[in-house]
Amino acid sequence: MADCREEQTEGRMIIQPSSVEDPKLNKLKETLVDWVNRTLKVEHIVVRSLEEDLYDGLVLHHLLRRFTGVQLQVDEIALATDAQLRKLELTLTSLNEILEINAEKAKWSVKLIHSRDLLATLHLLVAMVNRFQPDLVLPVNVSVEVIQCEVTKSGIKTDKQIEFITSKRNSSGDPAGESNKECPIHELFKLETHKIETVKKAILHFVNKNMASLGLNVTDFDKQFSDGVILLLLIGQLEGFFIPLCDFHLCPAASEEMVHNVKLALDLLIDRQFPVESVDALDIVSQDVPATVKVLYYLFRKYKNT
Repeated sequence: MADCREEQTEGRMIIQPSSVEDPKLNKLKETLVDWVNRTLKVEHIVVRSLEEDLYDGLVLHHLLRRFTGVQLQVDEIALATDAQLRKLELTLTSLNEILEINAEKAKWSVKLIHSRDLLATLHLLVAMVNRFQPDLVLPVNVSVEVIQCEVTKSGIKTDKQIEFITSKRNSSGDPAGESNKECPIHELFKLETHKIETVKKAILHFVNKNMASLGLNVTDFDKQFSDGVILLLLIGQLEGFFIPLCDFHLCPAASEEMVHNVKLALDLLIDRQFPVESVDALDIVSQDVPATVKVLYYLFRKYKNT
């Protein structure tokens, strides 16, 4: 990890080592890598590391061409540093115009991307997703602790701060007006482990009672809801409607198929006024227990006596 003494760029933000392994940050990186690879699959381009594989402009140029049809007059493969910088400059200039972002206010630049700056690369890709594929579910509230480095006449000035990469979502933004403090699920996970397990068992019993007519039985609370299939079937059973099999993946194999299923389940619940707007589909797919409990809790609360 570079330190400020190695940076000569004013305003450079360096991610603190403690933030690099944050689960939500890693989830965001995995989602973006998957998005890039699916988008460029037909062009046989495979990305494994965002900062290492996007720095020379090739992938960004292909994404730009894929989403906008813009074909820049640049070398397809730029090996020399000067050629890479020229390609990046033309690509970012075109992207900034399409994204309607002033280059001086953008959180990325040719120098930052080419120097493999992870934070700048993430900011750029998130902006591209929001513009070109807004239906892609990105984890919310992804933030990192950074050191803001500024070169002054008297030396290098540093300041720690929190930098948000994806949209901030707080309780006041919930349509249902549900705050974290009032939400019983947040209070539940402050209790002792055995009490949490008791609640999970009660919900699991409720689920299996309603799945019995379909010949299904859930034994692993933490894993069996992650692909969205049981959730969709349960919602159909409780709400009294049939979800066409063509609308979801009955045997999902890829993560995007699981995300599709879970997102459909959440959309159905939101349409029926269940307060689950704050639940991230990716959290359930990644087997986040509080997120899964929250969704099932509202179904349990409404139908436990029927």
